[in-house]
Formats: sequence, C-alpha cells, structure tokens
Amino acid sequence: MKVAPSVLSADFGNLQRDVQEICNAGCDFVHVDVMDGHFVPNLTIGPVVVSAIAKYATKPLDIHLMVENNTFFVELFAPLKPEYISFHIEEEKHPHRLIQKIRSLGIKPAIVLNPHTPPQSIEYLLADLDMVLLMSVNPGFGGQTFIESVIKKAAKMNEMRNKINPNCLIEVDGGVSDKNVQALQNVGVDIVVAGNYIFKHGNIKEAITSLQI
Repeated sequence: MKVAPSVLSADFGNLQRDVQEICNAGCDFVHVDVMDGHFVPNLTIGPVVVSAIAKYATKPLDIHLMVENNTFFVELFAPLKPEYISFHIEEEKHPHRLIQKIRSLGIKPAIVLNPHTPPQSIEYLLADLDMVLLMSVNPGFGGQTFIESVIKKAAKMNEMRNKINPNCLIEVDGGVSDKNVQALQNVGVDIVVAGNYIFKHGNIKEAITSLQI
C-alpha cells in the first residue's frame, strides 16, 4: 500500500517542517487538497503555497482539485509538475477533453468520485486514466469518519479496472487509518490518503509505516 499524507492536516505555521517530515518518514506522495469555496464549502490553498510545498517535498505531488472551472485550475497548477492532478467527475462537463489536456501537460490524469457516485459513471473514461480517487468522506473538510460502504465500491472499481485498464491505480481518501487499511488493501486499493491519522498521531513515521502494509 502506498501512502499519500494530506497536507490539509499539517501545521500551516510549520509547513516546511511537516512536509520534510512526511517525506523523510517514507511517504510515497504528498497529497494536496485544493478547494475553491464553491464546489465545496471550504477554501484552502493556491499555487503560491503549493509551490512552497513543492520546494521542500522530495516525493511527488498528488494534487486533488475540489473546484469549479477545472481547466483554469489545471493550468494554474501544471507548472509545478505534480505526478497527478485529479478532478471531480461531478463537476466536469467535458471530462475526456480535460483528461487529454492534463496528459498533454506531462501530468498523469485522475478522476475523483464522491461517496454517492457509482464506478459506472466513469466506465467509458477509465481506459484514459492513470488513477481513480474514491472519496470515503464527503469532500471539503479533514477529520471526518470513514464511510464503510466505500469498501464495497472500491471492490467494484477494482473489478472494472482489471477488465478495462489494469494499470490504473485506485486511491481512497477520507477517514483512513490502521483500522481500515487492511480492508482497503483486500479489495484492491493501491494508495491511501490520510491526514488527521498521520499528523495527529504523535509519531509521523510510525503512522505512515502502519499504513504501508
């Protein structure tokens, strides 16, 4: 299991320290939640702060857009050369076009599904994706409780992925901890995003290692 700590739960007064600490502790990606206050009722960070994160991150960035006007934000963050940019299928009218745009910028495209959105909604896009991100909480805020039904959803996503595009990774974000990571691995999840569990643990290295099963 690969681990992508969400910097949404980091101490923003000591962001350099926390980013360096998760990278030194062996995380696989640095997950960055970008929220615009419109698609979700929260406002987080823009390219100025993310460029500072990129400066100190020794692991690839995984940028999760929770925004309206996805194309604008893709262009805004593309110069930072993240490994992945993911956008919500619920918001995008022309997802295939945006997937092609992200890939043309040298970035791996990913699509996010909210907890209520079925895997079938992206069946005809899956062949063109590098990753699917399944939300296991409602997007917008950290520290929420894991939605158990996402385990069954991840199993269905895994079946579809194996038939259509076995190279596409499955990532789960929200309420992930050592209590549910084994169940997620059992249904084919490749990457977990964890914020509060890692940053509030007391021992960041121990928290990351407990998820890398």
